[in-house]
Amino acid sequence: MDKKIYLLAAALAAVLSSNAQNMTNPVPQIKTANGTVQGVTEASGIQSFKGIPFAKPPVGDLRWKAPQPADNWTGVRKTDHFGPQAMQQHLYSDMIFRSDGKSEDCLYLNVWTPAKTGKEKLPVLVYFYGGGFRTGDGSEGRYDGESMAKKGIVALTVNYRLGVFGFMAHPELTKESPNHASGNYGLMDQHAALQWVKKNIAAFGGDPEKVTIAGESAGSMSVSAQMASPLSKGLFRGAIAESGALLGNLSPTPLAVAEQAGVAFAAKIKAASLADLRKISADSLLKWGANGRFGCTVDGYFLPQQPQEIFAAGKQMHVALLAGWNSAEGDYKGILGKNVAATPENYKAALERLYPGKGAEVLQQYPAATKEEIIASGNALASDRFIAFSTWKLIDLQTRTQTAPVYRYIYTRPRPKLATEAEAPTGAVHSAEIEYAMGNLHYNKTYAWTPEDHKTADVMHAYFVNFIKTLNPNAAGLPEWDSMQSKGTKKVMVLDADSKGMPDNTVARYALMDGLIK
Repeated sequence: MDKKIYLLAAALAAVLSSNAQNMTNPVPQIKTANGTVQGVTEASGIQSFKGIPFAKPPVGDLRWKAPQPADNWTGVRKTDHFGPQAMQQHLYSDMIFRSDGKSEDCLYLNVWTPAKTGKEKLPVLVYFYGGGFRTGDGSEGRYDGESMAKKGIVALTVNYRLGVFGFMAHPELTKESPNHASGNYGLMDQHAALQWVKKNIAAFGGDPEKVTIAGESAGSMSVSAQMASPLSKGLFRGAIAESGALLGNLSPTPLAVAEQAGVAFAAKIKAASLADLRKISADSLLKWGANGRFGCTVDGYFLPQQPQEIFAAGKQMHVALLAGWNSAEGDYKGILGKNVAATPENYKAALERLYPGKGAEVLQQYPAATKEEIIASGNALASDRFIAFSTWKLIDLQTRTQTAPVYRYIYTRPRPKLATEAEAPTGAVHSAEIEYAMGNLHYNKTYAWTPEDHKTADVMHAYFVNFIKTLNPNAAGLPEWDSMQSKGTKKVMVLDADSKGMPDNTVARYALMDGLIK
């Protein structure tokens, strides 16, 4: 065979083979406002785009500044792997990241879409990870968006700055800011991602008018912050808050207090100026800031007032809300004390220590006649003191001050007992519901999931999917879930292997807690 003919035939065969492969597993490309991205078609047919930049790298002079619009690029940018995680210490063994290392250059998001044409106008989910604003990453398997995408939703996870990088306030930062504010950079990162969604999600087959934001723990607090911020109006229509809100006992720090904490931190590490702070390497800053607590701030810009004041005045976003918490967010042993026997006498003494002169009043709402009751009431009280009360406050004020539907749940399914555990879990611990809600039990290999776990997950995932699509969790075949505005007896959805609506018996309990927090 003539060499030219041979080469031509070989090239044609390669093209045909490539085309056949692309027809089976096509390589998707999407044109965004900044440039074209190339993702991956998963075995399920879902298209994923990982590591899309939504803002400039917040490094150098951009450290501790509001996120800036991402740079444009030419050609095709491969988005086939997760971008770097935010700078952080590894604090929790159950956080398993798939990210490309860690870096101060961390402002990337990930998209999973079932769309084929880019004209589908599908509902959109934007999920913010938890981790106490100190750790977490959008690459975690429990947040993976493929399961949501299989149900007809365009799903995203978003990275945001953490710890000292994301939340430090300082007088010099306030002075240089055009908004006369400092701190809350992580919250502003989330806001920038929502702006990116508004501008770009239609190209991925999503409807920018049908966005729901969601998160757990710090991610749930972030949801409440986005609802409260005047900057986010119009960027989403629904919100899902799993365990946490910036209200009640978790209200943000006033700016002046946060600024002084920043001054003290700078003095501790011998940084005489903001310029000195920006010269410190990211690794050194992370090491020095590891023991500091840098949280959300009433900065006068992103959060012009305390979120609780904003909600009480009805100035928050009037969006549909699905929210709740787990039955054992905290542990009864945290109430009794370490190695203290669960007896009524010890429990009463613990309440009097925690609430001097009001122990008997607290006991009425958190009774403890038997060991079993001590465990249940102790878990409930520890949960309220930790994170449940703040979530209740969010639900209560959202229900009182606007007309969009609000749905409340209590998640009670304990994880299966591990071989290394001395005793079975006494309830659903903090963060236990995430894999169930997101349809991602298969990503967590730590537990031997039972048919009851899968049943719980099927129902909870269906509720979340329905809410994201219609702002109503209900659908045929599911137990009826009343909104908080329903007439008659208010019911709370108890999520477990046998999910069902139950009358709300916590009114007096939270009236008491509300008074104690004030």
